[in-house]
Amino acid sequence: MKSNGVSLSLLASLSVVAAADLPSIVVKGNKFFYPNGTQFFMKGVAYQQEFGAAGTGTTSTGSNSYIDPLANKANCERDVPLLKELGTNTIRTYAIDPTANHDACMKLLQDAGIYVVADLSEPKLSINREEPKWTTDLLERYQKVVDSMSKYSNVIGYFAGNEVTNSKNNTAASAFVKAAVRDTKRYIKDKHNSRWIGVGYASNDDEDIRTDITNYFNCDKTEDSADYWGYNIYSWCGDKSSMKISGYDKQVEFFSNYSIPVFFAEYGCNDPGGAEARVFEDTEALYSSEMTGVFSGGIVYMYFQEDNDYGLVQIKDGKAVKMKNFEALKKKMAKANPQGTTSSAKEAKLAECPSLAVNWQASKALPPQPNKALCDCMVRSRSCVPKSNLKEKSFGSVFDFICSKNTDLCVGISANATSGIYGAYSMCDDSAKLAFVMDAYYQKQNSGASSCDFDGAANTQTATNEDSCAALLKSAKEVNDNAAAGKPTQSDSKKKDSGAMGMTVGGPAAWIAAAVAVVAMSA
Repeated sequence: MKSNGVSLSLLASLSVVAAADLPSIVVKGNKFFYPNGTQFFMKGVAYQQEFGAAGTGTTSTGSNSYIDPLANKANCERDVPLLKELGTNTIRTYAIDPTANHDACMKLLQDAGIYVVADLSEPKLSINREEPKWTTDLLERYQKVVDSMSKYSNVIGYFAGNEVTNSKNNTAASAFVKAAVRDTKRYIKDKHNSRWIGVGYASNDDEDIRTDITNYFNCDKTEDSADYWGYNIYSWCGDKSSMKISGYDKQVEFFSNYSIPVFFAEYGCNDPGGAEARVFEDTEALYSSEMTGVFSGGIVYMYFQEDNDYGLVQIKDGKAVKMKNFEALKKKMAKANPQGTTSSAKEAKLAECPSLAVNWQASKALPPQPNKALCDCMVRSRSCVPKSNLKEKSFGSVFDFICSKNTDLCVGISANATSGIYGAYSMCDDSAKLAFVMDAYYQKQNSGASSCDFDGAANTQTATNEDSCAALLKSAKEVNDNAAAGKPTQSDSKKKDSGAMGMTVGGPAAWIAAAVAVVAMSA
């Protein structure tokens, strides 16, 4: 017999040493496992108060503040027992503060047998589907979250993005998220390699891009691809639905040959809602033999009752009040007894990267890994730079003044995910990018006295060319020369992205103009 996918012997050992670290989850092929070889199924609940709404794309929209759900011991003492009562073995958080102390909450979760999957972004530092970038600031944020959470054995892994690409109109943004997956995986390998820790992506269910996006995050190279796939899906609604009506049967068929674990990163339609309890018949289906061969469980949206009416628990005067939805889910979870396998899972096999087409505009050539040392070296090597007290709101007008008329000067900061052409400094923050284009304009004007003014936005400095920066700057120049010639950026393996060739219609000027518009908007 199994309970929550854990063998009875393992449960017994956990009960003897309740305070011990939970055994870390690992991935083999397309399934999760405990170290003893027993398959792990997520019985999850999303746990983040006052943050986003179902299906809104929390990495690209949302408020400018958030409540770290794992930094308040009193709240965790209130909520963890209720999560355990539900039968929860996994929670998903959408934003945590990496500077906060999470020891108390993580110990409570450990003792309750609950694992964590954490999103890496937060509202002010996230990959925006409308203006996608992968920058030094974002990488630093992601690394801080990894550093703060990876010490806990019950952290399964992270999401590098949530519904960033959510339709055929913004598929280019996926290149930046996949770069985030790649670079976070590299960081974990370098700094936290004592155990397996995964990095994945949470996608919405969009028929137009479903095949392309799932293949894109699992193609070309394993080290650049997602370790698991989260699926946000709300198609099973009401007590009249079924595997066929909801399309769950098609989802099982679609993912049957996918080579990495797949689970519902959000699920649970709230129809009926209001005074009526949610029926959670999809929960019953998810842990049945019809789905467990393909899906590794799921995460119900949402523990907290908010305006979107998805809650299981309502917080009143600091106390948690169980709703009808709580009792309805509890009954379904109590019946869930997924039968897994102890055999090795399907061997991983990368998919074919999607071809560029009307519905897919992301090349497999990914943005460069952010390198703050290179950005700093570049800024110090410039003679004309923005004033230290220049406000970000002033950046846009300077970018527009320089780049709209001198596109060749802005190649080094531009990024085009469709052509696969990225300037070496496209990953720098906006202040560094501004220094690059200001100085390029200044040099083109033969360093004229008035050429480094920009209505009081800039000043000159003594450029320094340090020996320690020489190799970095030389390499960056080669990248920028290739970009200016319209050559797609090469990967680490120097393998050209043939799929992106021929996509530079109109030459660099056309895609630079688009990229500069994004920089100006974000500034």
